[in-house]
Amino acid sequence: QVQLVESGGGLVQPGGSLRLSCAASGTIFGPNTMGWYRQAPGKQRDLVARITRGGITNYADSVKGRFTISRDNAKNTVYLQMNSLKPEDTAVYYCNLHRFSYDYWGQGTQVTVSS
Repeated sequence: QVQLVESGGGLVQPGGSLRLSCAASGTIFGPNTMGWYRQAPGKQRDLVARITRGGITNYADSVKGRFTISRDNAKNTVYLQMNSLKPEDTAVYYCNLHRFSYDYWGQGTQVTVSS
């Protein structure tokens, strides 16, 4: 079993920054991809960014140049540094671990961008 615990969400003004963290615990070995998805009210859950164990990243077009994903393999932790936040970034952000064709999800953390 794998458990994902997120932290770092909150309320921030437009133009501000937040850093999300997600720590994975349990039986984790072999290749895997960790990432962040987000879901705004009434919308589907969409990919924000993801990173392989080897450090290959990809981002949604809407966050390129503003968000940076990174991971610490020794700690099984993934981070999302979010800069220049916009009101449209408001959503529940979910941590994801994809491994052997299976997806694990965190409980989600709310990010609200508002003045």
